[in-house]
Amino acid sequence: MAKAANAALMFFLELGVLFSVGYWGFTVSESLPLRLLAGIGAPALFIAVWAIFGAANNPPVPLKGIARAVLEILWFGGGAAALIASGLVTAGTVFAAVYIVNAVLRLIWHQV
Repeated sequence: MAKAANAALMFFLELGVLFSVGYWGFTVSESLPLRLLAGIGAPALFIAVWAIFGAANNPPVPLKGIARAVLEILWFGGGAAALIASGLVTAGTVFAAVYIVNAVLRLIWHQV
């Protein structure tokens, strides 16, 4: 039961990254065209990277070991950083902490 909940949490963290970078994009500038570009483009870029390297079911370029850890740290760290850059420091910090707990449990439970 706990392992399934941790796997579900991973999925919601993935969605949280997309929300975070989208939110950051829509707050990055006073310029509407730049906000639209960043607010739509940043999540699109994150989706593309995750689909190629991090997807759960047979990504085109599967990463293992250190490379996978680096991808996750950059991807989820990017979500936390986006929240912090948007002025949501507490939310970004909590997001990072939840990811770290999730990652540690996935390692302990061999969910990686």
